[in-house]
Amino acid sequence: MTRQPQTQNVPQMQNVVAPPAAAAIFLVVTVRLGAEQHLRSVLPDVAGLVRAVGFRAPDDGLTCVVGVGAGVWDRLYGTPRPAGLHPFQAPRGTVHAAVSTPGDLLFHLRARRLDLCFELARQLMARLVGHVDVADEVYGFRYFDERDLLGFVDGTENPTGPAALATVSIGDEDPRFAGGSYVVVQKYLHDLVAWEALPVEEQERVIGRRKLSDIEIPDDAKAPNSHVAVNTIVDADGTARQIVRENMAFGTVGSGEFGTYFVGYAADPGVVEDMLHNMFVGDPPGNYDRILDFSTAVTGGLFFVPAADFLEDPPADRAPTTTSAPEHAGDSLAIGGLISRGPS
Repeated sequence: MTRQPQTQNVPQMQNVVAPPAAAAIFLVVTVRLGAEQHLRSVLPDVAGLVRAVGFRAPDDGLTCVVGVGAGVWDRLYGTPRPAGLHPFQAPRGTVHAAVSTPGDLLFHLRARRLDLCFELARQLMARLVGHVDVADEVYGFRYFDERDLLGFVDGTENPTGPAALATVSIGDEDPRFAGGSYVVVQKYLHDLVAWEALPVEEQERVIGRRKLSDIEIPDDAKAPNSHVAVNTIVDADGTARQIVRENMAFGTVGSGEFGTYFVGYAADPGVVEDMLHNMFVGDPPGNYDRILDFSTAVTGGLFFVPAADFLEDPPADRAPTTTSAPEHAGDSLAIGGLISRGPS
């Protein structure tokens, strides 16, 4: 049965489901101890900042989605977390492993123009300076006809319309946080030299789609460790489990760093976690996603996306608390020390 979101008294969602963007900025920050009260005053103003910057170009679709990590949730709101919010668990296989990296807040900025995203990010950081530290900052762009830098169309199987809202929106299963969502983000670096050395037919076996047409290879001809095969999860009743991907290409030619910033929204983060387990560990174990032979995950984080009205006006009973140290999952990686797998 297709999952339906709650239909009555649902708080307004943030702009999780939006038309494909031409530009994006992904800003992940950690919150300094003692800055909790300041953050509680800034986060309600994010929507106003979006309106102020977006007013300059109202047709260019500027949006900003704010995600809150498990480590800072208790410090900001002081009550039990949303049911699926926990530190990102990085799956580790025998050949490849994901990583979990520091991050308390995610700002996902999107528009048809990068200058709008840049100005909004600048205004946000002007309000946050001295209270947060930037853990990761990535500028994404649309690459031709929604392709990634590997040359394949990205996000083909995204649900649309009401199905997309049902996929990402929390309903009666966690009524205290209805209208919220979850998002997993990962920064992948591509070894384009090795990838482009493959014949197109072999690239198609890795992905599970035809490169030019974007047509999925039939199941009886599709490699079991192809990206499409590994990321297709079907419940016992035959229902395919879905997420909404908002991936963007990024790169810097001078440093040879090229990649895909993975963004997966879902009402249940377990769907994304199952996909990542299949990618890195395999089902059965060892049948890992062959794309990982050419693409390395260098960041990873899980965030809860509160409903818009929760973010703008948190309930009064949610008093902030201060802990002795921020909570981060294991296998952390200092972003400043990332090593590219680009051309050597």
